[in-house]
Amino acid sequence: MLILTVLQGPDRGRKFELPANEPQLIGRSSEALPMTDNTVSRRHAELTPDAGLWFIRDLSSQNGTYVNGHRIESRVALKPGDQIRVGSTLFVFGNADPNDPSVVRVLRPDQIEAEFEHTLASNEDSIVLAEPEPAAAAVHHLKVIYRLTTLTAQAFDRRTLLAAVMELVFSEFRPERGCVMLYADGSDKLEPAVVKYHQPPRDPNEARIHVSRTILQHCLRHGEGVICTNAMTDPRFQAGDSVQRLHIRSAICAPIRHRDRTFGAIYIDSSISNYTFTQEQLALMNAIGQHTGLALANAELTTQKIHAERLAAMGETVASLSHSIKNILQGLRGGADVVEMGLKKSDLAVANGGWSILKRNLDRIVNLTLNMLTFSRQRQVEIELCQLNALVEECAQLLQGAAVTKQVALILDLDPEMPPIPLDPNLMHQALVNLVTNAVEAVDSDRGAVTIRTQYQVPDPLLGQQPPYAEIFIIDNGPGIPADRQRWIFEPFHTTKGNKGTGLGLAVTKRIIEEHCGRISVESSEKRGCAFRIVLPADASDVIDPSATATSRAHDHEVLGDPAG
Repeated sequence: MLILTVLQGPDRGRKFELPANEPQLIGRSSEALPMTDNTVSRRHAELTPDAGLWFIRDLSSQNGTYVNGHRIESRVALKPGDQIRVGSTLFVFGNADPNDPSVVRVLRPDQIEAEFEHTLASNEDSIVLAEPEPAAAAVHHLKVIYRLTTLTAQAFDRRTLLAAVMELVFSEFRPERGCVMLYADGSDKLEPAVVKYHQPPRDPNEARIHVSRTILQHCLRHGEGVICTNAMTDPRFQAGDSVQRLHIRSAICAPIRHRDRTFGAIYIDSSISNYTFTQEQLALMNAIGQHTGLALANAELTTQKIHAERLAAMGETVASLSHSIKNILQGLRGGADVVEMGLKKSDLAVANGGWSILKRNLDRIVNLTLNMLTFSRQRQVEIELCQLNALVEECAQLLQGAAVTKQVALILDLDPEMPPIPLDPNLMHQALVNLVTNAVEAVDSDRGAVTIRTQYQVPDPLLGQQPPYAEIFIIDNGPGIPADRQRWIFEPFHTTKGNKGTGLGLAVTKRIIEEHCGRISVESSEKRGCAFRIVLPADASDVIDPSATATSRAHDHEVLGDPAG
C-alpha cells in the first residue's frame, strides 16, 4: 500500500494510505483526504490508479498543483519519491523499496563531476521545500526587482530609502527580524541604519538583534551573500563562537555593493523552527543588495552634484556682487575726489557736483543692500487692505527728483474705481520702485517718458466665478529689451544695464509679485520701448491669510492667469 506523507503544512507529519484501485481526492470537501489546509481548493486534485501506476491531475484549482516543482497542466504519472504540492501542503508520494537496485547508484569521480556551490546544514529544524516552477519564480523575482527599481529611483534621503528597502524585504521574505548595517562615514565601523521586527519586541532584551560577526564579516570581506540554516552547525563558521552562542537557526546576509565598493549589508533571520530560507531567496536578496548599493551610490553623486552646483552658484554670486560693489565704490571715490577738490578750492559749485555723484552711488548701494536682503531671506508676507493708487503715487513722488534731473516725463494714469486690495505695502513699494527706477534709467534724456497705469478688472460672469484683479503697467519709450535677452531678465545677476546694474532688481520684483499670488510679464521690442504688466488678486473679501503657504495661496488664486487667455 502506497502512502502520502505530509512534509510541510498544517498537517505536517500525517500519513494518508492510498488503497489499491481506489481513486483519491485531494481537497477540503467531505469525500477528500481529511486535510486542514485552508489554501487548498475544495476539489483541488485527483489521484487515480491505472495499470499498476498512479496518476495525478489538477481539477482546475485556484493555486494549481505542482509535481517536483513543476505545475502540471495534464494527467501526470507518479513514481515513488515524487513531491506533490497543493496550496501550502507538501506531500511525498509512496515508499521506496530498499531492495530495488535502481533507487541508489554510486558513481565514481570519473563518471560524474561534483562541485560544492552551496551548503545547507541537515538538522531537525530543516524542511523539504518544493521550489515553484522556474518560469513562475523568474516572473515573481522580476516583479520584486521592478518594485525595488521604482522604489530606489525616487528622490529619497538615505534613511527613507533604506527603510523602504527593508519594508520590501519583510514583505517578500517574511523574516522575524532584520537590519541594515552601513559603514560609518570615513571609518570601518558598522552601524545600524534601519532595524525592523515582524512583531514588536516585548522587552529591551528581546529588542536587541544579535547579528553574528562571523557571518557579517564573511559577507563583507568576500562580497557574497550567505545563507545559513541552523548556523551553529554550519562548517564554514565553526571557528566563530558568536554563532555557537546565539543559536541562529535561519539567516540571510547579503552585501550592499556597487562595483568595487561595499556600503554595508542587509541581514535577516528567523528563529521559527519549521522554516528555512532558500537558495532562490538568497539570489534575490543579493539582487536587492546590488540595487540598494546602486541607489546609495546615485544618492551620493546627486548630493555631490548639488553641493558643487551650490558652490558654483555662490562663486557666481560673489563674483557678480563684487563687480557691482566695485563699480559703486569707484563712483563713490570719484564723487569724493570731486567734493574734496571743491572744498580745497572753496568752490561750492564743484563740491555740489561731486556730492550729486556721491548721492547717486549711495542710493545704488542702498538699493543693492535691500535687494540682497529681500532676495536671500524668505520674509513673511504681511497682507493688509491697501490703496494701490496711493502706493503708486508715493513711489512716483520718490522718483520724481530723478526724473526731473534727467528731464524725463513721469506720467500717472490711475483708475479712479480702484478699490483697496490685499497686499504687503512695504514689499510692493520695493517692487514698484525697482520697476520705475529701471524705466527712468532706460529712457533718453529730454524726450523720455515713463507711464504708470493702474486698472481694476472684474471678469465677465459668463466666464465663471473668477475673482477680480488689479493690473499695474510700467511703460517706457526707451530702447527696449532684445528678444533673445527677455527670457533672462528675471534671473538673478542678469542685467541689461552693463556696469550700472546689479541684476537683482527684477529677480526680487518677480519674487515679491509671486509671493502675492500675482504674475509679472514683459512686452518689448528693440527701439520701441518696454511695458511691464503686473496682475494682482483684488478681492477684498478674501484677504490672504499671512500664515498660509505660498502654494496654498496660489491655488486659491490660480485663475489669475492672462485674462485674455
